[in-house]
Amino acid sequence: MNIAEWLAATARARPEAPALLTGFERDADYRTFARRAASLGAALARDHGISPGDRVALFAGNCTQYLECLYGIWWIGAVAIPINAKLHGREAAWICSNGGAGLAFVSSDTIGALIEARDDLPSGMKMLSVDSDDYGKMRGGEGPPSPLEREDDDLAWLFYTSGTTGRPKGVMISHGNLVAMSLCYMADVDHATPEDAALYAAPISHGAGLYNFPITRMGGRHVVPESGGFDPDEVLNLGRQLDNVVMFAAPTMVRRLVDAAKKRGENGEGLRTIIYGGGPMYLADIRDAIATMGQRFVQIYGQGESPMTITALSRDWHRRTEHPRYLERLTSVGTAQSVMRVRITDKDGNPLAAGETGEVEAKGAAVMLGYWNNPKANAETLKDGWLRTGDVGRLDEDGFLTLSDRSKDVIISGGTNIYPREVEEALLTHPDVREVSAIGVPDPDWGEIVVACVVLEKGAVADDGKLDAHCLASIARFKRPKRYVYLDALPKNNYGKVLKTSLREMMKKQEG
Repeated sequence: MNIAEWLAATARARPEAPALLTGFERDADYRTFARRAASLGAALARDHGISPGDRVALFAGNCTQYLECLYGIWWIGAVAIPINAKLHGREAAWICSNGGAGLAFVSSDTIGALIEARDDLPSGMKMLSVDSDDYGKMRGGEGPPSPLEREDDDLAWLFYTSGTTGRPKGVMISHGNLVAMSLCYMADVDHATPEDAALYAAPISHGAGLYNFPITRMGGRHVVPESGGFDPDEVLNLGRQLDNVVMFAAPTMVRRLVDAAKKRGENGEGLRTIIYGGGPMYLADIRDAIATMGQRFVQIYGQGESPMTITALSRDWHRRTEHPRYLERLTSVGTAQSVMRVRITDKDGNPLAAGETGEVEAKGAAVMLGYWNNPKANAETLKDGWLRTGDVGRLDEDGFLTLSDRSKDVIISGGTNIYPREVEEALLTHPDVREVSAIGVPDPDWGEIVVACVVLEKGAVADDGKLDAHCLASIARFKRPKRYVYLDALPKNNYGKVLKTSLREMMKKQEG
């Protein structure tokens, strides 16, 4: 089934229902939303040669056009490559090239970065700004009344998620994966209704955007803040006036929202559900959030490889304060979602008993098809249908999963994954840097910050500003180190491998 059929069905059933809003201003009802998607799809095929299975990138900030583009791509059976708008132009260009994008939708705030990286783009790839007159003409016509039929295993969403061992990997998410994820949303996360207003304060290119499907199916509102991002006061104002607002937020966003609510003497009126995930939520923070804003919270745990759909900690478990193991439950990430199975394995892949700690593995209808053109990564990550997450945790006897560590050295800052090797490779191209290791250090505002432990070349002088500027020339601003520590040597084992654990311990002692 083509996931775009949900938009077509809702447009027939509730044509005049408000669909797309920027702040409080309505941009389209469902009849118009579906017509624009169909028109965009027709123009992609007719004027740009996009065929079923071809890839189309989206490198744009949050806007209602983003959702139009997604559904326009799927309407004709093509594949969307959503790219984080915060990425450096060269990083976005590499993704376009690896995915073989024939066209990229961009916005006025991203087009310059991609133009500067034009030498890294795939040959013949076109760029089209969603803020342009040409885009207005593309969406202003007519198209096929129904989306092209697709099979459940046909590719729909190609999501690039970096690893610790090299370039980003393209996660292949099928139409069937998206349907399974959406059904899990309605069974395990929240009950979508026609009165809902999905607020996109987090990037549509990531988890927030994935949650558009159940809202679309039920005919709810899709709301992009006027700021295009996350501003706590704006969110509180929108919630109070729109009502029935549902939003996805990283734990750092939740903390900022709670602080703003306290300052204003409010409790988040109108924000019906806040779904949090994408990083560790500390017990003190979620208890403070509940005390300030009430029982509005649901937690999910997932990965790009099984989007938003490994486990969930329901609203009910957040409110069951009388349970003898309430605090233990609150520090967990919940139980397996409805289409998923979760287990813990040892280093050899053998299942472990309840209470034992090992690698988290997941299996079910939401798990990706595999990595794009990467058989080696597929063999390492997928074993007999089980997804090896690289996360470490334990299951209790009731099936609640508690994460204790990450086997990979991913740094999660502000809910966004930052991969140390990308930072290290950028810094190692500086002539003054001999060795470097990037680690995550706990931070009250960001969850973690990137700290670069640097060994300089002989005679070089420590200069944070110089290294910062060098990073900004090749990687996204949010990935650059927030702190530099200069060392005479990096701690290593007998095989020459840098001991990041020792570096983290060193930083703990310094903080202490």
